[in-house]
Amino acid sequence: MAEDREMALTAMETGQTGKVVQIQGGRGMIGRLEVLGIRIGRELRKVSSQFMRGPVVLEVGNTQVAVGFGMAGKILVEVTE
Repeated sequence: MAEDREMALTAMETGQTGKVVQIQGGRGMIGRLEVLGIRIGRELRKVSSQFMRGPVVLEVGNTQVAVGFGMAGKILVEVTE
């Protein structure tokens, strides 16, 4: 069985899947992410990211959402591949 790894969304490779394990932000940021369906325990897949710190596109359930690079760096996931 492969060893699970924990990393920020920005460090994930395109196509990797993972489960959100921690959000390093305040109530406002956590609230904004929950509206997008991103919360602790949720599975997601990294669809793409833009060159030079642009937005990160994620697939959460059947929906694709874009999250800013700074915010994505504060979302820690356990890669499940």
